[in-house]
Amino acid sequence: MSGHSKWATTKRHKAAVDAKRGKIFSSLSKEITLAARASGGDTSTNARLRTLIIKAKAANMPNDNIDRAVKKGTGEIPGVVYEEVVYEGYAAGGVGVVVTVTTDNKNRSTSEVRSVFTKHGGNLGSPGALTNFSFHKKGRFIISKEVADEEKLMEVALEAGAEDIKDNGDTFEVLSDMKDYDTISDALNKAGIAAQESALAWIPTSETPIADLDGAKKILKMIDSLEALDDVNDVYANFDISDELLAQLDA
Repeated sequence: MSGHSKWATTKRHKAAVDAKRGKIFSSLSKEITLAARASGGDTSTNARLRTLIIKAKAANMPNDNIDRAVKKGTGEIPGVVYEEVVYEGYAAGGVGVVVTVTTDNKNRSTSEVRSVFTKHGGNLGSPGALTNFSFHKKGRFIISKEVADEEKLMEVALEAGAEDIKDNGDTFEVLSDMKDYDTISDALNKAGIAAQESALAWIPTSETPIADLDGAKKILKMIDSLEALDDVNDVYANFDISDELLAQLDA
């Protein structure tokens, strides 16, 4: 499993994520609007929208907020025009970082993201610097082991077209080609297997090992700072930090 996947399960990172809950409704609203604009407001035919609405309800987002975000996407009510932007760059130690953003002001977002990279000893790269070679966009589903055992998950997901299933400790990570994302989402729903997370994600093709504690702290602090930005949806990185180092960071 990737170091970034392991990092997301640590207590320290979970505490940082909990501290950022204040922006979750805003982020979900923008993503719902974009999903509805791209593929319509019908959740029976728009798997991405359906997944986001499930996520929003799990976060206790009011139904009125969800409905308004959908209608902004379908054009039924006027709203701010959002666009998705992908930023690529390098953290300390040559670690590749991909940042996905939903914004109504690209100049503002670019300035904020570049500032975080610079402050933490990294640098922002040009479009395609990483996504053309070092990261591939895949369908990714995070499934709790409390929801399904490995045998059942393999039966459902692999038959629907999944490429790989990884054991991440408390969860399974299902990866697929982008074209199979909707099919797998539907198959999981029909089997009663609810995903904790589900998205089209940038998955690294290789990993950069981080051997020292100071280097790990610097990289993870940068990722925390990026995730705290209002316009940022997700941050992906190709670092590999050992379990021993993660335990020290968690202490």
